[in-house]
Amino acid sequence: MYGIDNYIVFVLSGILLNITPGNDTIYILTRSIAHGRKAGIFSVLGISTGGLTHTVLASLGLSVVLSKSLILFNMIKFIGAGYLIYLGVKSLLWKKELSERPVSIDKGIDYRKIYTQGYLTNLFNPKVALFFLSFLPQFINPDAGNSLIPFLILGCTFLTTGTIWCMVLAFTASSLSDVLRKNRKISIVMQKLSGAVFLGLGLKIALEKR
Repeated sequence: MYGIDNYIVFVLSGILLNITPGNDTIYILTRSIAHGRKAGIFSVLGISTGGLTHTVLASLGLSVVLSKSLILFNMIKFIGAGYLIYLGVKSLLWKKELSERPVSIDKGIDYRKIYTQGYLTNLFNPKVALFFLSFLPQFINPDAGNSLIPFLILGCTFLTTGTIWCMVLAFTASSLSDVLRKNRKISIVMQKLSGAVFLGLGLKIALEKR
């Protein structure tokens, strides 16, 4: 089918990979618990858009450059790590402001910013690009005349199953958030934990080897 081999195996493998906890999972859970369901949904959409970008880049062959250039890999890695560390520090410093005003999930939250943060978090993770470049070709027939179409089909399939799973996580985590955020002290602790998680993710990406 369109130069794709073992499509069912790919779908099952993709589902298993999607439900395996990773940086994106932690980010979605953190946003959903700290800011509610709508924030979780926007974080999922941002991460999915980042994955779509990686799919397109891999299909066009641009990710090959990333896989062969250690300098480019490290540059993108540290940009992504620095961005997450920035988010972590910002969340920790926001603690005082949060404690001085009523807690509200729907007011004072920039959902466009949350979407952008999710997108950039995924986009500047070079291992995601290398994953698409190494995993997808295993299911593409080398004799296929045009590898662009099977790349896009496989990438969109993987993103679809991943988005569904992430939405389940966002809805589940936000249900817990609705209960916890009724208590102001707990909400402050949640904000601090969010910052700590972002800092941890940033350091994790910065220390990861190629």
